[in-house]
Amino acid sequence: MLTSTELAPSPSPLIHARDARATGLHLELSDTALRVRKGVYTSRARWEGAAEWERYLIRVHALAHARPDAVFSHESAAALWGLPLFGHPRDVHIFDERRSRSLRYGDVTVHTSEDERSFVEHGGLRITSPDDTVLDLVRCLPAAFGLAVVDAALRMFPDAVTSDGLRLLSTQQRNIRGRARIPWALDRADARAESVGESVSRAVIEWWGFPEPQLQRAHVIEGRTYRSDFAWPDVRVVGESDGWEKYGTVMDDARRAVRAEKRRENDLRRDGWSVARWDFADAVRGIGLRDALLAAGVRPVRRPQTARLHAIGRNARSLPAAPPPR
Repeated sequence: MLTSTELAPSPSPLIHARDARATGLHLELSDTALRVRKGVYTSRARWEGAAEWERYLIRVHALAHARPDAVFSHESAAALWGLPLFGHPRDVHIFDERRSRSLRYGDVTVHTSEDERSFVEHGGLRITSPDDTVLDLVRCLPAAFGLAVVDAALRMFPDAVTSDGLRLLSTQQRNIRGRARIPWALDRADARAESVGESVSRAVIEWWGFPEPQLQRAHVIEGRTYRSDFAWPDVRVVGESDGWEKYGTVMDDARRAVRAEKRRENDLRRDGWSVARWDFADAVRGIGLRDALLAAGVRPVRRPQTARLHAIGRNARSLPAAPPPR
């Protein structure tokens, strides 16, 4: 069995009600405590201030407290590995090889499979290995999101996850659910994608029929080197998938990053490049990304794949009105 030291901890401390009662505290009567799962509580203030992916990770750890024997899979394993999440997943997912069929109770989905699985154990937690987790999600997520998971895994686990390794593992699996989605994602996977937004954008660019861009192209201008998320040298256009994570969270750092980005864009324009910018929401809606590229001068060379464009962010596995991923 593999071991890991990189599993994500709970963003908020969890407390067992029985432990609290032993000290004279009754969490079920406290306005400052929030029940995450039967017998497991956390700080209400921390929960209310948490991002959606953080709330989900709290739920995963709460089930681990309630069920120490649980083996986490799918989005729950992804949360622990630090792989992308899309909004707030509806269910906590666990794997039980002893069962003959999958089932759902409450907000927990129990999976089973005839295929052999590899697991990682660390700090009392058991989860599916990164490669198994990636293939599980590619099979069930919308295609652009599945691609983002593969890109992230290639970037985060270069020694453990490769496109060839994922392809080989998929051919050894008997599970037919979602099998057709795997070759599409693996054929396009690229560790150079630096964010979920870039991965999703790459899929949407293809589906609108635009020419394939160069990724992370280096631009040397007056002795300074800049890299663009996407570049179409034939029409001198660069594309930038914006996300607030690139600007940091400290105000002074964010201001400096915004100023540097403005200087970078000005230099690119003086060098003869047009700059198309869009954010994650523009990519998921599709129209915003398309309009940004058209305005900058990139033209489609193929017919759009309308069915794929219609389903870019339609993820029934997450709660409604979910915000962009971390």
